Amino acid sequence: MLFSLLQIAGEAGTAIEALPQQEVVNFSLLQLAAKGGWLMLVLLALSIIAIYIFGKKWWMIRKAGTIDRNFMKDINDLIRDGKTRSAVNLCQRYDSPVARLIEKGIERIGRPLQDIQTAVENVGNVEVARLEKGLPMLATIAGGAPMIGFLGTVMGMIQAFFNMANAGNNIDITLLSGGIYTAMVTTVGGLIVGILAYFGYNYLTSRISDLVFMMESNTIDFLDIVGGQSASGKQEPTE
Repeated sequence: MLFSLLQIAGEAGTAIEALPQQEVVNFSLLQLAAKGGWLMLVLLALSIIAIYIFGKKWWMIRKAGTIDRNFMKDINDLIRDGKTRSAVNLCQRYDSPVARLIEKGIERIGRPLQDIQTAVENVGNVEVARLEKGLPMLATIAGGAPMIGFLGTVMGMIQAFFNMANAGNNIDITLLSGGIYTAMVTTVGGLIVGILAYFGYNYLTSRISDLVFMMESNTIDFLDIVGGQSASGKQEPTE
């Protein structure tokens, strides 16, 4: 019995060795992308736009959040000493939304506190809108790129079935390969671009939220400084 099993196993191994060895075909990522057709050019353009927007907004937000941690302390000291012009000059040293908010508030010192708060809030709205500019396009790419990929999937399957219908009874797998390549490659390409844009959009949104919180915190501190000065009845001298 054991001898029979060994004989069968040997014959199976011989049969497997006798099978023709298939040649492994290697191709580059560029060649694979080319299988997706012209829709891959659209996805490439969207990916370039997404990278440009992300890089630009990341650098802008990074610069906007760069400010001396002792900035508000220095502003407080200058305002209490009546050196409003020096306080304005200190704000102008920084290319930051926080500094521009405080600068606008300092320029309104001497007016009612409500007017100062309104002026600061208006500048804050402008700064937030400037930071968020371009993010809707990034969100559109995050949602639109996968849809373009699915469009390529539908087009590829239509092409595959069209080739099958024209082939009649002589159906060959090579007739389907072109359509299947288009369907799968465009789907993968659309998902890759969409996922990267989606994560980039959420990252930038979270950074902007942190920056807005910092702007609001510094605005409250500034209004407390100005409110304390007004309550004490101290007249601000001009330089």
